[in-house]
Amino acid sequence: MSYAHIIKEIGRGAEGSRDLSPADAQQLYGAMLDGGIPDLELGAILLAFRMKGESCEEMIGFLAAANERVNALHGQHGGLRPVVIPSYNGARKGANLTPLLAMLLQRFGVPVVVHGLLEGYGRVTSGHVFRELGVMPCGTRQQAQQALDERGLAFVPLPVIAPGLANLLALRARLGVRNSAHSLVKMLDPFRGEGVILAAATHPAYMDTMRDVLGSLQARALLLRATEGEPFANPKRRPRIEYLHDGIGEILFESEHDSLKVLPHLPEEADAATTAAWTRRVLDGQVPLPQPIANQLAACLHACGYAGDFNEAKAIVAVEGNGHAVVTG
Repeated sequence: MSYAHIIKEIGRGAEGSRDLSPADAQQLYGAMLDGGIPDLELGAILLAFRMKGESCEEMIGFLAAANERVNALHGQHGGLRPVVIPSYNGARKGANLTPLLAMLLQRFGVPVVVHGLLEGYGRVTSGHVFRELGVMPCGTRQQAQQALDERGLAFVPLPVIAPGLANLLALRARLGVRNSAHSLVKMLDPFRGEGVILAAATHPAYMDTMRDVLGSLQARALLLRATEGEPFANPKRRPRIEYLHDGIGEILFESEHDSLKVLPHLPEEADAATTAAWTRRVLDGQVPLPQPIANQLAACLHACGYAGDFNEAKAIVAVEGNGHAVVTG
C-alpha cells in the first residue's frame, strides 16, 4: 500500500479529495491500528481525514478493521444481549449518570460493559464515579471477562480491549485535534456483533454518520443525543431514543421539547464522590429515578431481549424502576 498515493487522494481538501472504498479504508485503518505506518505519514493521513471528513463508506471500513482487532468478550450463551456503553467524555457541569444506568441494568441481570478512558482531563469520568462505587477498572481482558461472568458488570479501559484505537486516540495530545478514532470508539462492540451499543453524539452530523454506519452493518444500537458527550439520557429533558436493528431505525421515544413539570432531584455537585453518593441513594430507592433515565432503561431492556416487547419493557420499569418511585413529568 502506497501511503503517498493515499495521502494524495485524500489530502486535497474538502473539494478536491476523493473517498476511499470500504475495502481500502479497512486495509489502511488496519495498518494504522497495527502501528505499521511511519509517524510522518500517519500524521498526514489523520489530518487529511480531519480536513476532508470521513465518508460513511470509509467509516464502515475503519470500524470493520477496529472490530477485527478488538480483544473480544463473550456474553451469556443463549442469554440476554450484553449492553455496551462507550464512555469517553466525562461530565463537567452536571453529574455523570452513566454508571447509574449501567448499575440499573446490572440489577436486572443484563450483562453490561462500560469502556472508556481513566483520565478525564478535568472532567469527571465514569471510571472516577465507578471507583467511588467500588467498581474497579479491569486491567486485562481476562479480568473483564471474569467481572462480566461473576458480577454482570465490567468497566474496561480502552487499552485493554482495543490498544490500537487507544494509541490513535492518544495522538490528539500531539496533533491538537481529534481524529477518526474518537468516533469509532463510540461504535465499538467488543462482543463482535452480539452487543447492544449505546451510541451517543452531541452534533447531529455525527449522529447521522453513526446511524448510517451502524445501520449498514445491521448492528443493534440505541442512538441518542449525548449529555455532555456521555451516553445517558439528559435527566432534565429526554432526547429522542432510536433503536437500530436489522438495518432499520425505530423511534422508541421522541425528544421532549418542554421542560419537565417536576425537576428531578439531582446531585448538587458534579464531583465523583457526590455523584456516587447520589447514585447509591437512587439504587436504594431513597431518591426517585429521573423519568428520562427510566425511559432509556426501558429501551435497553427491550433491545437486549429482557422484555418480550417494548410495551412490556416500559411496564417493567414503571412497576419496578429502581425499586421505588420514578419521577414523572
